[in-house]
Amino acid sequence: MMEKQPPSTSESIQLMWGTLVDIWRDVLSHIPLLIIGFVILFLTWLASKLVNIVLHKTLKGKRIKRGLADLTRQLITVLIWLFGITVTAVVIFPGMTPAKVLAGLGIGSVALGFAFKDIVENFLAGILILWKFPFDPGDFIIVDGTVGRIEEVSVRMTILRKTTGELVVIPNARLFKGQVEVLTSTPIRRITVICGIAYSEDIDEARSVIDRAVNSCESVSQQRPTEVFAQEFADSSINFEITWWCGSTPLDVRKSKDQVVAAVKKALDNASIEIPFPHRTLTFPQPRILQREEEINTGEEG
Repeated sequence: MMEKQPPSTSESIQLMWGTLVDIWRDVLSHIPLLIIGFVILFLTWLASKLVNIVLHKTLKGKRIKRGLADLTRQLITVLIWLFGITVTAVVIFPGMTPAKVLAGLGIGSVALGFAFKDIVENFLAGILILWKFPFDPGDFIIVDGTVGRIEEVSVRMTILRKTTGELVVIPNARLFKGQVEVLTSTPIRRITVICGIAYSEDIDEARSVIDRAVNSCESVSQQRPTEVFAQEFADSSINFEITWWCGSTPLDVRKSKDQVVAAVKKALDNASIEIPFPHRTLTFPQPRILQREEEINTGEEG
């Protein structure tokens, strides 16, 4: 049995050259398809730009959240590019079908979903937040004890500026799953402080003085009534619960509290109504030496 001889150098070169020639012929035969594919991609890019311009002008006049409008444009752009890439793949690769392209994209999306679970979770939460949540950039919120003003809401994260100046980046999944208090969901909100008067003062007169003082403040909203209620018998005073409405931002609340406390203090002072401070009476046991001296003096007198 004769052993098979390896190909010579010249035969290897001829085989390699033939392979390269075949590849080149395939490339030449596909050039028209490649040109058509590039044209389709260019038309896809042009269509996405035109649709973005039309949507921007259309949604600008509507009462739609800015983040939701941006999300709508992004999703439509993705759909346009998905369609364009699918058509391009079918044209360049004749054996490819739209079903195969979509199947490949589906498998790839599942793999990416497992690999980037947190990113996908935040993305989906961002879509729901932009679609349903009742806050916009400029609103003040409280999330996990952090108070701040929303600067931007994107599909992945929300950027919050704290009242002390720091910037906080919050993943959207945290906002979607946790409790969020929107402080500026309405133009005004209710504020309450406690003020005490001495037990010797007239409660009805003090209530009237406090009510007039609160309503005289510029920061107090007149849309809703001021409420002054005697709340409790405290250790040193009868406490009033004073409730009023003012602007909803943290700065509005601080300014209003400052005005109301100053006005109530001044009004009570002018009406000679005492605002007491705690009093303590200390009782000391009588020393035994003094007790003994008193017993001796009492016996001598007897």
